Amino acid sequence: MVQTSLFRGLATQAKSQSVRHIEVSEEMTIKPQSRFRALAMVALTTVAVTACSATNTPSPSTAAAGTQAPGATAAPTTAAHKPVTITVGALRPGATQDASDALNLQISEFEAKYPWITAEPQEYNWTAPTFTAALAAGTLPIVFTIPFTDGKGLIQQHQIVNIDARVRALPYVDKFNKSVLVNGQDADGKIWAVPTQAYGMCLTYNRTLFTQAGLDPNNPPTTWDEVKADAKIISAKDHVAGFAEMATQNTGGWQLATMTYSLGGRMETVGSDGKVTATVDNSATKAALAYLHSLRWDDNSMGSTFDYNWGSINQAFTAGQIGMFTGGSDLYTTMVQNDNLNSADYGITVIPLASDPNAGVLGGGTLAAVNVVTTEDQRDAAVDWIDFYYMNKLLTQEGAVADAQALKDNKQPVGVPALPIFDKATYDQSQVWIKDYINVPTDQMTNFTSKIFNEQLVNEPAVNTQDLYAALDPVVQAVLTDKNADIDALLLAANKQIQSVIAKG
Repeated sequence: MVQTSLFRGLATQAKSQSVRHIEVSEEMTIKPQSRFRALAMVALTTVAVTACSATNTPSPSTAAAGTQAPGATAAPTTAAHKPVTITVGALRPGATQDASDALNLQISEFEAKYPWITAEPQEYNWTAPTFTAALAAGTLPIVFTIPFTDGKGLIQQHQIVNIDARVRALPYVDKFNKSVLVNGQDADGKIWAVPTQAYGMCLTYNRTLFTQAGLDPNNPPTTWDEVKADAKIISAKDHVAGFAEMATQNTGGWQLATMTYSLGGRMETVGSDGKVTATVDNSATKAALAYLHSLRWDDNSMGSTFDYNWGSINQAFTAGQIGMFTGGSDLYTTMVQNDNLNSADYGITVIPLASDPNAGVLGGGTLAAVNVVTTEDQRDAAVDWIDFYYMNKLLTQEGAVADAQALKDNKQPVGVPALPIFDKATYDQSQVWIKDYINVPTDQMTNFTSKIFNEQLVNEPAVNTQDLYAALDPVVQAVLTDKNADIDALLLAANKQIQSVIAKG
């Protein structure tokens, strides 16, 4: 069964999608961090407590101390609550000091608004190989993020907290883009995790390498044939990989699914009885692998590294070693924070789509969830943090401006392309609020932003997604490292492996 578009009919909030997979990093590390309070204490002298409003989502206020936002009521007092501490996984390992400072400023504002809550940051980033172990060991933060693809499984196993009543008490719950919110809901529509960001896959390309190779960076390729031709030119003239592909830590399967979808194929089908069947040996996936094989062995345009994961391919791109690769539309932030991106190099455009009516762009996103090893007070505080840190900047002018100002002050990106968590009207309004703070090269992203809302975005495989991706990693690796790889045999074996996992439930 062809899965419905993530984005088709956003104005009416049509049904759809799951993450990323999510963006996968080299390694997930989780460790308590020092609070970097020097900047935070200075911020406390200028940031007042924002009052709660019956009609507006809570947000930090930039008003003078002792004043309230128009129409607001007094904020809850510490006396009405017991002190509670939560850990929040909101800082990527290897993040810059500027990123740490920006986070700690927001923590200070949060604690000023909720003085009975102490929020302690932890370094955290999800990866497929380590997440399950961290979950089982109880070492995850109280608030952590997961890819859309993990949501359903964790919900079914009750490995995250049902926060439905807490989220539905928020005044904006009806504004959620239903095709995005569904990734954090159970079969009965109960909310267990809250979407915080969504993205469409894109073709990321190095504008500097394009120019050096005699190509026009303002007119990136629009078909897979053009990608192939440009990759060959870049490889020959710049002596780098014209096109690179992720292949490890489940990212090989993820990117193979991306290309498969763009050619009109699907990795799973769902029957009218709800039965899921693995279909990774479909003709589109075979064509995608044949395409990669030709890039690698006929054109020699993929360089010499064939074990990239999400983190390492980002690093190689920012180091000028890769002309093009497929990834999430929100990579700019990570590349700035972790990899010292030269913004002049960065360009993105929509994924090339075949003429097949089923061809679509793989879409994904991130969910915020709450650790089950928590008290009721911690769960309340966790939803307060999710509301403040993730939602407020998307919904209110005050929150959007405060977030944008804090990011810009700390040399962090503002205005990176994203897909709406709420209805499109809310998203468009938020972009107006922050227009004076945008500091990313939006003109280098228009080949994506001007077209993505007209593309069909498609769910990732809905069942045992990461198992499916893991089974396809070796297939991608074989095609890139063995000239005589038997694509049909490799996919047939992978399909049997995946179907066996699906059958076990």
